[in-house]
Amino acid sequence: MKDLDLVNQQQSDTAVEEARRAIVRVGTSLFDRGYVHASAGNISARVDDCYLITPTDAALGFLRPHRLALVDDGGEQLAGDRASKTLTLHRRIYAADPTARFVIHTHSTHLVALTLAGVWSPDDVLPPLTPYYVMKVGHVPLIPYHRPGDPRVADLVTARIADRAASGTPIRAVLLDRLGPVVWGPDPAAALAVLEELEETARLWLTTGRQPEPLPADAIEELREAFGADW
Repeated sequence: MKDLDLVNQQQSDTAVEEARRAIVRVGTSLFDRGYVHASAGNISARVDDCYLITPTDAALGFLRPHRLALVDDGGEQLAGDRASKTLTLHRRIYAADPTARFVIHTHSTHLVALTLAGVWSPDDVLPPLTPYYVMKVGHVPLIPYHRPGDPRVADLVTARIADRAASGTPIRAVLLDRLGPVVWGPDPAAALAVLEELEETARLWLTTGRQPEPLPADAIEELREAFGADW
């Protein structure tokens, strides 16, 4: 039994270290490509019954693996620098969507600008302009403004997750008014794909004067049938 416990602990330690490297890699990539600036934004990963999250006021382009906050399932910090003030939101997303293993929040320029200029609708911040937006992103609701770290935001986000799951069109992202997107997925690559497609679609819509028409209903239905798109 002791040998089995040791093996399990070693596997858990390995998973935590892999998650540390993934968070640093994603943070660097986001910074290098202009998706984040200064100390805005945060990243987390769920590993077994624990969470890793970037520290409060950390610059995502200059993260250090050992300084990431390690938090247990009850929210108690076990190691690293003080956890981001959005920890509650991240933990609630993981609880609301069992498929979520990686969460990214940025203050991406075009998505924040979209909230300032006016979203397409509160239930869909952008129209379904392109097939890849429909397939990779899906519906994205707007979450009304609350101060950064306000725990009430977690209630609003998890309610949206539950509503969409019940309707058969689960969501992968929300847009916080004036604060930017929060996206999630089963792994870093999936979460990044959602963020990148979401920001790019916001850029397209804003730079075309918010004039393009959405994809027609028959085109969206074809994407549902061909690719299982959640729309």
